[in-house]
Amino acid sequence: MAKKFEHEIEVKGHLIDSMILTKIFDVIMDLDGEFQVQEFRVGKRKKDESYAKLLVQGKSQKHLDEILESVYRAGATSKIQQEIKLQPAPRDMVMPDDFYSTTNNRTDVFYKGKWIKVENMMMDKCIVVKGNRAWCSPIREIKKGDTIIVGERGIRITPPERPREGVNLFQFMGSSSSSERPTQHIARKVAHDIYKTKNEKGKIVLVGGPAIVHTGASDSIAILIRLGFIDAVLAGNALAVHDIEYSTLGTSLGMNVQNGTLAVRGHRNHMQAINSVFKAGSIPKMVANKTLAKGIMYECVKRKIPFVLAGSLRDDGPLPDVITDMTVAQKKYKEILKDAKMVIMISTMLHSIATGNMLPAEVKVIVVDINQPTVTKLMDRGTWQALGIVSDVGAFLPLVTQEIQKLIK
Repeated sequence: MAKKFEHEIEVKGHLIDSMILTKIFDVIMDLDGEFQVQEFRVGKRKKDESYAKLLVQGKSQKHLDEILESVYRAGATSKIQQEIKLQPAPRDMVMPDDFYSTTNNRTDVFYKGKWIKVENMMMDKCIVVKGNRAWCSPIREIKKGDTIIVGERGIRITPPERPREGVNLFQFMGSSSSSERPTQHIARKVAHDIYKTKNEKGKIVLVGGPAIVHTGASDSIAILIRLGFIDAVLAGNALAVHDIEYSTLGTSLGMNVQNGTLAVRGHRNHMQAINSVFKAGSIPKMVANKTLAKGIMYECVKRKIPFVLAGSLRDDGPLPDVITDMTVAQKKYKEILKDAKMVIMISTMLHSIATGNMLPAEVKVIVVDINQPTVTKLMDRGTWQALGIVSDVGAFLPLVTQEIQKLIK
């Protein structure tokens, strides 16, 4: 008689409406495994949790282990609770073999007989455990001797569930991206969600690219900062340069933003903007001497809104305010994103993907870009909770700003 390779798992939560159980079934079947539902209790009221116990079967122990690893990441846990396994880091910036690689979902680990919530949750990191604490750590912050989780046992992942209060904007959109949504209707819903988040004292971070300026939407962002709806700005050299070019010269890459015509000697305008910042010494000093009197960067300085500008190889200048050390820039991004409730990503694929990798799954993400592959790629890289809006930011952002202005009157 063939040996059976099987293991009992359990899962609880809003299993049906959040489709957690369906995802677990799909994972098992996709990996060519078998399962038996041994127990299933359905919550009777809207806020009641459901419970299921399953027997998972594989063709070999290795096959079963592969299935179990995947179902644990979908939200299941072992029926027989096992403690996490720890190994020390062999040296600085080196993780032990078979380290556990995190998701961005809430994660708890079973250690010394109790569940511990993992702090600083981000995807594609390892988990360091010390005393009664566990936290996500990037590889560069690992020190020799840090005790790091290896393997998959003793880890509980909690996928985000459908909101109990009913369908909100993010549930309505189904975290999909499309250019065939009614733009005005979506802009109104986004505005209400921004207003609600800020009304609840939630932190809102903007991640922006230079197309904000090119399309004529920078005035809208400046208004949102002035009104207190943006708490921090993350960007590259380009957004700041083009914003300052527009604010001081009226152009973006030499084109008149208001009418789209080419300015006389406009080809040198972005370099003139960079030179003006170097002449002042920094963006805040340019505001102080009144050579910069409007725009996104101006409003950040005047309202004491923190901004981080991360450089890249192709930058002109870059501006003296730009951080050119990528590890330092990454650390500054993480500091800004701490405790964020909403992140709005506009027309910047690389900065958006980088930021998305630093966010736990419960943070609301709005990504707006005229290029659908940019929106899709962000979600494919793991920021699946993002609301994707494929639209011209020059048309969409003014609509959002107008709706917010109506709400505060």
